[in-house]
Amino acid sequence: MEIEVIDAQISPIGRMEVLSRAEAARLSDHGHGGLRETFRNCSLAVLNCGNQLDDGKELLERYPSFDVEIIQRSRGIKLDIKGAPASAFVDGKMIRGIQEHLFSVLRDVVYASNEINGYSGLHSTKFDLGSSDGVTDAVFHILRNAGIIDPVSQPNVVVCWGGHSISREEYDYTKLVGYQLGLRGLDICTGCGPGAMKGPMKGATISHAKQRINNARYLGFTEPGIIAAESPNPIVNDLVIFPDVEKRLEAFVRAGHGFVVFPGGVGTAEEILYVLGILLHPENTELPFPLVFTGPKSTEDYFRRIDSFIGETLGAEAQSRYKIIIDDPVAVAREMHAGIGDVRAYRKETRDAYYFNWQLRIEHEFQQPFRPTHENMGKLTLHKQQPRHLLAANLRRAFSGVVAGNVKNDGIREIEKNGLFELHGDPAIMGPMDFLLTSFVTQGRMKLGGRKYNPCYRIVGEASVASTIA
Repeated sequence: MEIEVIDAQISPIGRMEVLSRAEAARLSDHGHGGLRETFRNCSLAVLNCGNQLDDGKELLERYPSFDVEIIQRSRGIKLDIKGAPASAFVDGKMIRGIQEHLFSVLRDVVYASNEINGYSGLHSTKFDLGSSDGVTDAVFHILRNAGIIDPVSQPNVVVCWGGHSISREEYDYTKLVGYQLGLRGLDICTGCGPGAMKGPMKGATISHAKQRINNARYLGFTEPGIIAAESPNPIVNDLVIFPDVEKRLEAFVRAGHGFVVFPGGVGTAEEILYVLGILLHPENTELPFPLVFTGPKSTEDYFRRIDSFIGETLGAEAQSRYKIIIDDPVAVAREMHAGIGDVRAYRKETRDAYYFNWQLRIEHEFQQPFRPTHENMGKLTLHKQQPRHLLAANLRRAFSGVVAGNVKNDGIREIEKNGLFELHGDPAIMGPMDFLLTSFVTQGRMKLGGRKYNPCYRIVGEASVASTIA
């Protein structure tokens, strides 16, 4: 079947109306130091909103003629778009939310190039990315540049994590939880994609309307590697693209006040391991950090397996940092509302900002970008002879590599070129990991719409079931 595409010229919506000549040149440059590929790929992902596709490589191949050019005018810029997915338009006019997202991409790609990564891919001179404080400062500036930092607002942001490939029952449950959160005046922040990232926002829009809340925020945090697999849903009214997954994860825990985890796959496990690794750091033991795992009755076994994996790898202290609430959206919302009240009281007492969690200690191990190559995946330190928060950091990297091999363009190409990733480690770690990953495969949590899953990893030294499933 022929794919319908549209050509259009789009004017800015938002804050990115003008570019310098140097910025426009880098956005048009195919060579070293150019931003063209990143901007093009992220733009296509935004325009692909609503289409059932979670394969970054396949998306690029499906729209080979897609292109976006900068038109410099005396009164500002326009985007000249060729071969865009027709689903982004209604009667030939681009949907406004998607148009806003397109210019959020432009804003963040340019800002990261100018301020975070430096020109031509060199290290930033403004931020010391080799230090923990420097990375945190960079994350803060990205959020501030995107207009996310609001010093006037009270703590009310609930971060909702969960899979893009979930059942209809699970999706409806996320909407019920979002509805109850919205009734209590809480805003929603997610990874901005479909499934458990869209459901809470959709539920909250109804309750915010009932409560006559006209300034509700639906924050979406993503990064260039994952955006094609999780195209931003149109409910998001503040989209931010971070340079890498590590800065994206830090933005969640710095900007959020409470956290709800719905059922998901490897990416959700990565997020859980990230946050638990941070909470296991000795300097974070006293910080209030509301964290709830929840789903409908049918997901009770799913969360039992997650809880068992955490207990077997990170121990009882990690298990004590969250609550599991099954099939009770009201209880989840009440837990979040009360927990965020504790966050507010603590930050008021310690004179910390409401809008950014400066006190949270994040080790540089959690901030360093991890490139999932075969060599790096094979060298991961997956044993218990290390502090638990560092074990969590390495487990997070392992799951991040599987995410890349599943859905990210670069990761998929790495697997096609060199075969499956191999994971080595302590049998006491690798056994539970294999069991958990296998359960994700059998439950259809790796790909959208029950699409066939071809594993990208092999667990060495264990009788791996997942690695043999085709």
